[in-house]
Amino acid sequence: MSRPLAVLRPEPGNAATAQAIEALGRTAIRLPLFAIEPLAWDGPPATDHDALILTSANAVRQAGAALQAYAALPVHAVGAATAAAARAAGLRVVATGDSDGRALLDAAERAGVRRALLLTARDRAIADHTVLSAIRAVYASEVIEGVDTALLDGSVALVHSRRAARRLAMLVADPATIAVAAIAPAVADALGSGWRAVAVADRPDDTATIAAAVVLADACD
Repeated sequence: MSRPLAVLRPEPGNAATAQAIEALGRTAIRLPLFAIEPLAWDGPPATDHDALILTSANAVRQAGAALQAYAALPVHAVGAATAAAARAAGLRVVATGDSDGRALLDAAERAGVRRALLLTARDRAIADHTVLSAIRAVYASEVIEGVDTALLDGSVALVHSRRAARRLAMLVADPATIAVAAIAPAVADALGSGWRAVAVADRPDDTATIAAAVVLADACD
């Protein structure tokens, strides 16, 4: 029997990933390490900016009604899921990146963006960039205490962020019992060493991470 796949990302992404795994006939362990919470934030005038940068669908979900003040701004989004969430919220997506946030910002700069607003998480990888004129944290990814990591023994854990990788490494007593599928090379690097096996997704998205986890689960049997 193939190893179960453990989904560590917060809701609502956790359920979506788990359902995609189960649709493949695989067993999913739902074990979020963080919970997403909205933050109060003050939005700068939309007229101060020439683009809106979104690096997570959570920013769209948690920004609240204030997001509509920026409906006229062209949106640059990381990944198809973020772009889809933005369109569903009535925003106009003009570019969808297929890498990380910094690569998206570099591409936006090449496209002529000079005064962008970034809506993001309180704990974030991007602190500044030449195209950014403002950054607002609209949500926080709060640690869930008391996670039973014994459930991960013999599984393949899917890791979607560097922060999740670092927390997983801190929580697990014996990483040699767990294989890991990471969404990107930087996430794999954040895991440290000692894991049963580590695979990196071909693309930095959920579908590719699931595919990498399935291959790893079969290979580790």
